[in-house]
Amino acid sequence: MTTPPPSAFPDVEALVVDVLEADSALSTAVVAVTPPAGFNGTQRAVLVNRRGGAWTGDLHVDMPLIELEVYGPDKAAAHTLANAARRALLAAIGKTYGRNTFTDVVEHDGPRWLPDYLYAAANRYVCVIQVSLTVF
Repeated sequence: MTTPPPSAFPDVEALVVDVLEADSALSTAVVAVTPPAGFNGTQRAVLVNRRGGAWTGDLHVDMPLIELEVYGPDKAAAHTLANAARRALLAAIGKTYGRNTFTDVVEHDGPRWLPDYLYAAANRYVCVIQVSLTVF
């Protein structure tokens, strides 16, 4: 029998922000779910967004897709930052935050250069990583 999903999932975006902010390779970047004030796409930033996923009831696991939008002052800096962000998130397997544990982390896409239509001067790479997170 499949366990029904919880009435509220953990804030996986906030958990991923915590994981990334704890990594020293990302200490010079803004890590957030929304762009900071005055953002124009050329600052060092990692924006975290949940892009769907699925509840696996028997395992009590939320399996969201996490999109990392990574920006830098130039293409090379954005690429370096994207690799640092994905490395930090891929290393989260087994780490516990509050009542939630990252049981698996799998890269689905990226880092991939992608033009940004909101910020004309942006240097942006995008990664999509699926995390499996226990929910109790």
